[in-house]
Amino acid sequence: MTDPLSLARLRPIPRLPEPRADWALFMDLDGTLLDIAATPDRVVVPPDLIRDLAAASAALGGALAIVSGRMLSEIDALLSPLRLPAGGEHGAVLRLPDGQREEVDAKVPSEWINALLDAADNRAGILIERKIHSVVAHYRRAAHDEDFCRQLCHQLIAGREETYEALQCKMAIEIRPRAVTKALPVQRLMKLEPFAGRRPVFVGDDVTDEDGFRAAVALGGEGHDVMLRFGGRPKLVRDWLKTIGGLS
Repeated sequence: MTDPLSLARLRPIPRLPEPRADWALFMDLDGTLLDIAATPDRVVVPPDLIRDLAAASAALGGALAIVSGRMLSEIDALLSPLRLPAGGEHGAVLRLPDGQREEVDAKVPSEWINALLDAADNRAGILIERKIHSVVAHYRRAAHDEDFCRQLCHQLIAGREETYEALQCKMAIEIRPRAVTKALPVQRLMKLEPFAGRRPVFVGDDVTDEDGFRAAVALGGEGHDVMLRFGGRPKLVRDWLKTIGGLS
């Protein structure tokens, strides 16, 4: 069976997606709303972004969620004082519209995290990002160590590939439970007000967002890759976000 998302990506899009008031909007953070930085803690939140997110959320009746690989606490710190519905750690932790939290019972073994930390101690430029449910080896500042990071991560999960995956991201390898994907926030939130009954639209830039794209498409919506739809420019995504706020 042909993947509808793959077909959609083959068709050139001559203009940006036309916002609609009946959307339920799911947005990635790094590489989508925020420009990628050398390390995750060095990202810059543009001064208008929080205001524009609030305006877009209001225009969509509150049906706007952030779905990020970052921990929920990091999402909140970056977007303070906003507390939008959100999926942190690719959906492992979910904040519902009423503020309640749900969490997947799946984590990466601590000995794998320790092995990556030990390896990074001996190689300058590799950054290990520890999360609650996953772990990431960043090599943006050590591109020559890409093969080393990949091989080590695959060695760690060897024999447990049915439960865990070593996912190739942008200048990083992430080990995460297979039960955790960005499809989860889309599927869960679309059952709840104010998302229910709307058309899901997921905007993201990385391989981890593809699960969110597919979930949105499966529910009759759209998945928009930042590279294909916005020329790989988060600033263009942010400018587009302003037009959504203007729907109200």
